Amino acid sequence: MKVSLQKENLEPVLTNFQSFLDKRDQSQITSHIYFNVQDRILHLKATDYELGIQCEIEVSNVTEEGKGTANGKQFLDIIKHLNDKEEIILEIIDGTLLIKQRDSVFELQMFNAEEFPNFPNFNAETRIEIPSNQFIEGIKKISPAVGMNNPRMELNGALLDIKDYTINFVATDTRRLALMKYETQSVNSFSIIIPKRALSEIQKLFYEDIKLYYCDNQLIIQTGKYSFFTKLTNGKFPDYERIIPKEFKYEFKLSKQDIFQAIKLINSVSNDVTLKFKNGEIEFKSLNKENSKANTKCKANIQVEEEFEIHFSSKNLTDFLASLDSQEFTFLLNKPTENFMVKDKNFLTIVVPIVM
Repeated sequence: MKVSLQKENLEPVLTNFQSFLDKRDQSQITSHIYFNVQDRILHLKATDYELGIQCEIEVSNVTEEGKGTANGKQFLDIIKHLNDKEEIILEIIDGTLLIKQRDSVFELQMFNAEEFPNFPNFNAETRIEIPSNQFIEGIKKISPAVGMNNPRMELNGALLDIKDYTINFVATDTRRLALMKYETQSVNSFSIIIPKRALSEIQKLFYEDIKLYYCDNQLIIQTGKYSFFTKLTNGKFPDYERIIPKEFKYEFKLSKQDIFQAIKLINSVSNDVTLKFKNGEIEFKSLNKENSKANTKCKANIQVEEEFEIHFSSKNLTDFLASLDSQEFTFLLNKPTENFMVKDKNFLTIVVPIVM
């Protein structure tokens, strides 16, 4: 194999591939990036078995086709230090990858490319019909509520739940539940759990015009020159619809900026917050057992029969507020000791209060 190409075409791809490499064991082929030159296309792949990514780069100067592998971290470290203006030559000689530019030559040992893990197959019949903007927005909205290191593996991921006329994105860490809901045309019911790590990579890589596929308990995403896959999480996600109250005693329209700013002030002392609802205002207080205290107020267009307090972890509310485009949101609750809801259009979060 011998091919030449520009640094600007190769370096961004190698950078995106780094999260998909097995960096713990350099003796494994999954620490390498696979490459194959065929029909003036440079195909590149990386996977740690749980996640995988592949990309295609058009190359105009191909002297000889072929394939091989190279340590992914070393490959990138070399390429990013080469000159931006001159072509880079990739050549395989006697089972070694040579990377050349002018007077510089680097040699990287390869594994047997035939042993590189296969990527899942997909076709039009396995496509999941979800608008790109809805998938990307839904993932972004609920990701903060995904569990971390929960012994119930299904909670360390987000649920994509397609029902008749609705597409729901759901996540919970047991202290809150986030739901993004879209109305849609009648579609086949379908439900999968996407792992937390995959959610993070999806948000880094994809912005628009994506195609989704499902095959052998794997989700495949394709856009432009990139294809991505992740293994899906087995397990039964909680019955989230049962957790959402059907009606509320109190419903307040509140200012996103006022509430967010007040909570941030309290966070300088405590991450747990008390909200005291009064006619015409809300009082914010720190909730901790230490000597440090914080207190602030903001005006609010609310009326209550009698004053009451709720206690909760502020992050469960600030994550919700940070994702809003609107300047107002709806706050709903029944009793101070029961779960309360914050909502904006088709996005809501149920928060479990701290019971004193």
